[in-house]
Amino acid sequence: MAPFLHTHPYEPFLFKEATKLIVGTLPPPRFTIGDLKEGDVDFCYGSRDGQLWPILDEIFKLNLKFETTEEAAQQRIDFLRQRKIGICDIVASAERTKIDASDVGMENIQLRNLLGYLREYPNVNTLLFTGGNSKNGPEYFFRRHLKENGLRLRLLSNEVPRIHEFDLPITNALDIAISRGRQPLVSAKTEISTRQIKTVSLIAPSGAANRAVGSLQAYKEMKKQHPELNTIDFRVLQYKAFF
Repeated sequence: MAPFLHTHPYEPFLFKEATKLIVGTLPPPRFTIGDLKEGDVDFCYGSRDGQLWPILDEIFKLNLKFETTEEAAQQRIDFLRQRKIGICDIVASAERTKIDASDVGMENIQLRNLLGYLREYPNVNTLLFTGGNSKNGPEYFFRRHLKENGLRLRLLSNEVPRIHEFDLPITNALDIAISRGRQPLVSAKTEISTRQIKTVSLIAPSGAANRAVGSLQAYKEMKKQHPELNTIDFRVLQYKAFF
């Protein structure tokens, strides 16, 4: 049987004022084929099984709707614009022999040109990865993307969430012109400047990551002091510092 071609159903959500980008991989395959379940939202990270929007709803008291309606999607768009947060998942498509949402099961992966988007949107200074450097996670793929372009991350903090930075070269007049919304005057490739961008590898907002949360010393210490708190509460505290 031919593998399932899992393509990303949403274009990057980008706008000129954005200063941060949420970077993940792919939504569940049902979003690609348009077979949404009750409680799904037809927007980025809209799976009813995902925890990103419940976490942000708790942090910012958004009173979000969790339903397949235009109103629910618009609530999320309005929030992102207000907070100057874009979304640009790094995977454009992948093949799957088993149709599920696991990142590990992705094969023949095609990445988006995230560095190109960063050059086009010059106000972005932070990438928020919805997962770390485990195989087929967003940080893992971004490291590959950087390596293919002769770049690498520099470690700033090795505590969860791990924080890195890198220098993005603005390599030619075309890049500068695009970022400023103008037509280029010249086309010669000349390294003009670099832009420093920070990356934050958040604990994945998925049920599959609960075991990883439970193994963290910081979570264990929190549970000792506040036994009623759970793994989502821990993510709320972590995400709050970066959104």
